[in-house]
Amino acid sequence: MTSTTQPASSVKYWVIVPAAGVGSRMKADRPKQYLPLINKTVIEHTLETLLAHSTLSCILVGVSPGDQYWEQLPTSLKSRVVRYDGGQERVDTVLCGLESIADKARPDDWVLVHDVARPCIATDDISQLIVELEGHSIGGILGVPVADTVKKVVDGCIVDTVDRSSLWRAFTPQMFRYEPLLRSLKNGLKNGLVITDEASAIEAEGLTPIMIQGSADNIKITQPGDLELAEIYLSR
Repeated sequence: MTSTTQPASSVKYWVIVPAAGVGSRMKADRPKQYLPLINKTVIEHTLETLLAHSTLSCILVGVSPGDQYWEQLPTSLKSRVVRYDGGQERVDTVLCGLESIADKARPDDWVLVHDVARPCIATDDISQLIVELEGHSIGGILGVPVADTVKKVVDGCIVDTVDRSSLWRAFTPQMFRYEPLLRSLKNGLKNGLVITDEASAIEAEGLTPIMIQGSADNIKITQPGDLELAEIYLSR
């Protein structure tokens, strides 16, 4: 499907950055988005890259209501950055962000959801996502093909080697039209769906997102060693 209901020039691009998690796997004294990374915090690198893309109208950052670090960030004062209270789970935070712009966003406006812990996202990847999805009625995501051999393991034993030819690793941003995304997340939660990313909710509605190859540097910081890898990528 490729039809749109309003001219591309009038479509807005909203960004939702869920940042209400605690990042327990990092075993740090603060949420991982506030950990230091090359003289800044992880979240500052993420937001500054998003802010560098002039097409993005507004960046909504969902943080925990009791967050003690957000207001200390210079980026929190940027005019295109809007803070809102996040929810218990990632999907709840994304949904809160969508509902916060219900009186401003049009049904076919674009919403880019980006993990706060992906500070190495390149502006070129964001541009590619926007260009390739411009006329699409649903949306799509960034990712990379799986390069490693994939094994199926049960109780610590390998039981099968999985065909990787059609397997991709899903990244963010994931970019969808406002109305289908809002409806899909609401229906997914109502039906008890385990929503691991926005695309999974869209797929559950019988819709078909597009996969767009991005950069493998777009890593997600989940373990302590990932900070060192992110530093290498950002230093380049």
